[in-house]
Amino acid sequence: MTESEFHQRVDAMLLAIEEAIDESGADIDYENGAGILTLELENGSQIIINRQTPVKQLWLAVRSGGYHFDWSDDADGWVRDSDGAAFVDVLNQALEAQGSETLQLG
Repeated sequence: MTESEFHQRVDAMLLAIEEAIDESGADIDYENGAGILTLELENGSQIIINRQTPVKQLWLAVRSGGYHFDWSDDADGWVRDSDGAAFVDVLNQALEAQGSETLQLG
């Protein structure tokens, strides 16, 4: 994957998250700047999603820890480097655990 493709894939995921929040009516505020998407939940907790260009990974920081995701052509999406879990599933698990919210991403 080229650097340009990496940025396009990350940008598409971040935009999909923003659109899902807007369409869902979930009580989640978000701010996107410098390639970092910060989600603030109703209870004040945060979830941070950012790109790591040197290693071409998407990183997710949640209360339970930090996770790294690689692009998988086979899965046609971002998968956790440690166990292959889909980014969307891990994000929704964190949203549910931290703020009783989930998003429809696909």
